[in-house]
Amino acid sequence: MVLINAQGLIVGRLSSIVAKKLLQGEEVTIINAEKAILSGSKASTFREYKQAVDRGTREKGPYYPKRPDAIIRRTIRGMLPYKAQRGKDAMARLRVYIGTPSDVQGQQAVTLEKASAARLSSYRYMELGELSKQLGAKF
Repeated sequence: MVLINAQGLIVGRLSSIVAKKLLQGEEVTIINAEKAILSGSKASTFREYKQAVDRGTREKGPYYPKRPDAIIRRTIRGMLPYKAQRGKDAMARLRVYIGTPSDVQGQQAVTLEKASAARLSSYRYMELGELSKQLGAKF
């Protein structure tokens, strides 16, 4: 099992690395999902996610998540063949948590240098938790 601390990691880069690990058969647990980072200006990032969340109806969908853990799961799902059996099995091996749950409290978490926000050339970014609160998520 791989335990990844998402604090200060770029969501897209984190998701692509995790998707590859899941397809290779590894179990992956992501903690501190609310502290992951989305690059880009706050206004444009919020506008894009708000447009996606407002799309569709409650009855018919499409359903877009508002919570940070669900946003990361949806991002990873988009990088997997989720309708095929191996994609479904890969998604079953994924756990995403807001904060740090008690069952993984003592374990050593890995940080991925390839997904670090230190790679960003500007300071235009926002945390996933901040975006979720603006979208109306309660977590």
